[in-house]
Amino acid sequence: MSDLFIAAGGGGDPVGTAITAATVGRVLTGAPLGETMIATYAWERLEVDPTPGPLGVVHFAELAHHAGMPVIAPTTRPIPPAGSTLPALAADLPARLALLDPWQGLSALAEQIRRLADTGHSHVRIVDVGGDILAHGDEDTLCSPLVDALVLAACRLAGVPAAVYVAGPGADGEIPQADVLDRLDGDALTPLAQDVAAVRTALSWHPSEASALFAAAVDGVRGPVRTVNHLIPLTDASARIHSTTLDDALAHNTVAAHLLGVLPPTLEAAADLSAKLTQIHELDRERVAAAEPPAPARAALPWTEQAAWEAIRDAAQDAPHVTLRFAALALGLTWHQIPSLRALLGAQGPVLAVA
Repeated sequence: MSDLFIAAGGGGDPVGTAITAATVGRVLTGAPLGETMIATYAWERLEVDPTPGPLGVVHFAELAHHAGMPVIAPTTRPIPPAGSTLPALAADLPARLALLDPWQGLSALAEQIRRLADTGHSHVRIVDVGGDILAHGDEDTLCSPLVDALVLAACRLAGVPAAVYVAGPGADGEIPQADVLDRLDGDALTPLAQDVAAVRTALSWHPSEASALFAAAVDGVRGPVRTVNHLIPLTDASARIHSTTLDDALAHNTVAAHLLGVLPPTLEAAADLSAKLTQIHELDRERVAAAEPPAPARAALPWTEQAAWEAIRDAAQDAPHVTLRFAALALGLTWHQIPSLRALLGAQGPVLAVA
């Protein structure tokens, strides 16, 4: 028997979920969990995937399968114009990545989770990096309430017993850390460097900022970190994983509660309902952004090491640390060039020290 982990937020959450899985195995079971199954959306920022909304099964070629469920393998390919970091993550994470496809609505998503849970998994553990899975829906900095709400509602509809874990409270910049901690009353786990070790290859190139901040906090980084959209303080709490029950998470998550009352038949209907509650329509927002012309890509780094450091420090506005995604953006680079930027600057950790 093994555990099923669900990366509730899409994007880079499989990375933070893998750290959480390693910590759970070490602390709660006293031994590694063996092969970890992480169920995840393929819903990533537009600079990774220029098509609006998540990718479903029809958007990938050469999917693998597990108990009839689609699994992302290192050889899996997104069908152009779609893009995805998941095949590369499948190669670099110590886990199998099952693909959650929400396009057919909440009931279909619940059935996907039920089928995964029935394939020899003794526990279902929902993981969110940052804590917007506990969103009330009226937070000023909330950005993506729908994705996490769908997972919570689907797990309840599927009838699977599940625990909820918030890794790195506040790391995603969507709910202030103090507010996240106020909504948690479960036990806290403390990851160690060894729990991060297996994901360091993924962290060296992946553009996720929330998972990078969580890993940096585990590594001992403290103080404000400049991200693309926020200045996020790393504290001792940022390096912990807090657990709560599915019931408690649903009691906070207004969107999830309303989804269960309606059972929207499509992702579009779910997005419409979420927008009525939060004034955030994640599909429409991405459609508008996707219609804008992309920034021209650079084939090589047109920077010397000294000039790059100076430009990044100026953009950091006295913050002692920045994410590598922020540094790349400050230099007019794409996320694909993060490994080259690391090499140029001699960067080692999940975030870049600039002060």
